[in-house]
Amino acid sequence: MAKSKVKKSRNKLEREGVRNPELNRGIFAMADMRTRTTKTKKDKMNQIKYKNRLFDHSGDGSNSPFFIVYQEMIKC
Repeated sequence: MAKSKVKKSRNKLEREGVRNPELNRGIFAMADMRTRTTKTKKDKMNQIKYKNRLFDHSGDGSNSPFFIVYQEMIKC
C-alpha cells in the first residue's frame, strides 16, 4: 500500500529531529473504554425464556398453527 501524504510528512519531520505527533497521543487513544459486563442470572434466565419463542418444542407439532388448520381441513 502507498503511504499517505500526512504519513510521509510525519516521517520527514521525524528524520529532521522533530518529535513525531503519534508519540504525543495519550495512552488511552486507541483503548476501548466501554465497560463490558457479564450477564446476570436474571439476564440469562430471560434469554432462555424468550429464545425460540415462535417455534413449538413439544415434538409432535400438535400446537403449531399449521397443524390446527390442517386438522380442520381434514375434518370437513
